[in-house]
Amino acid sequence: MAGPGGDMQWCFSQVKGAIDDDVAEADIISTVEFNHTGELLATGDKGGRVVIFQQEIENKNQPQFRSEYNVYSTFQSHEPEFDYLKSLEIEEKINKIRWLPQKNAAQFLLSTNDKTIKLWKISERDKRPEGYNLKEDDGRYKDPNSITSLQVPVLIPMDLMVEASPRRVFANAHTYHINSVSVNSDNETYLSADDLRINLWHLEITDRSFNIVDIKPANMEELTEVITAAEFHPHQCNTFVYSSSKGTIRLCDMRASALCDKHSKLFEEPENPSNRSFFSEIISSISDVKFSHNGRYMMTRDYLSVKIWDLNMENRPVETYQVHEYLRSKLCSLYENDCIFDKFECCWNGNDSVVMTGSYNNFFRMFDRGHRRDITLEASRENSKPMQVLKPRKVCTGGKRKKDEISVDSLDFNKKILHTAWHPQDNIIAVATTNNLYIFQDKVN
Repeated sequence: MAGPGGDMQWCFSQVKGAIDDDVAEADIISTVEFNHTGELLATGDKGGRVVIFQQEIENKNQPQFRSEYNVYSTFQSHEPEFDYLKSLEIEEKINKIRWLPQKNAAQFLLSTNDKTIKLWKISERDKRPEGYNLKEDDGRYKDPNSITSLQVPVLIPMDLMVEASPRRVFANAHTYHINSVSVNSDNETYLSADDLRINLWHLEITDRSFNIVDIKPANMEELTEVITAAEFHPHQCNTFVYSSSKGTIRLCDMRASALCDKHSKLFEEPENPSNRSFFSEIISSISDVKFSHNGRYMMTRDYLSVKIWDLNMENRPVETYQVHEYLRSKLCSLYENDCIFDKFECCWNGNDSVVMTGSYNNFFRMFDRGHRRDITLEASRENSKPMQVLKPRKVCTGGKRKKDEISVDSLDFNKKILHTAWHPQDNIIAVATTNNLYIFQDKVN
């Protein structure tokens, strides 16, 4: 990847998770998210657990000895439930995690499964009170008649304990499965989106939310598209976007009306007639949408490509990057094994100059916007020696295969990178492969 000082090399830093080949369904990672400083990294899994890693700065005077991420807190965020009215099982799988900007010593995050969003407080405790007048040390109450003198309770040091406690539970507002949660820049409200509706919540109020988008037709047989992702603008608290399964992105302004059914802008690229096929509609569905940090651009990910849109230009993207164009000839078999419905996410680096997204065979792709260069890297146990530089990978589509190339026919479609995250300030990336979390960083010379 080209950086400001020439070519940037990525090297292995850490891998988290078990090495076993048989992976328990509950251990599959379903979301990855850095907090606003990058000091904490949260992952959610299909078993409803949230694991938070903390960056340990080892030596500030010697930056070449980079810090590691170690487990900071693990807690069960969601449990499996049963909807008796609809006879439906509600999975505990964590669909999204979003950090709130830090306001005090504690950290707060939102986590959601298909139906319920929870606000968690993660706080540290390294002191405990001792010397109560009315209670014994084990918590039992004393007989008031036995108290002959009063003492002042004191705080005494103890081993550091990290506690995760649910502060709010936002439930019963979504009929369909929640696919997105996004915190507003006002830090007071957030949105949650399911297949047909987007709701606006206040972080302090759990018993009601405002429905701001509703695309449900009166007759469900007329349903032609669903909402696939939604996100608030990073600086303008009145603006948000949502993407659809038809490949369109709608930008809405909450100042215009209470119900944002009429969009302010519609971003859509006309389809190239030469690429038209039976699968066109499926592969044009947008699986992720992310605003750039500066708020000028947004990035969308469909099945085969990443597109960068300028918010001032609706008719076509300003940049298009092919993620795995070599799969266009394989769409039929990808449809048969359901891989064509995989939802790949994408992310920006800290200064919006590079974008990253995942692919199959545990490959992930980076696109350098300024130098118009791209690279394919692999997250695998074979490359997991400390500080080992990752070699770029190439996929061969036909003809004679070169020594370092891998044939498109030998790609493993069960190994896929759907979830990636980039540290907001440093060149540190987190990449989820099934049940493992890989952390890579740029090589410090």
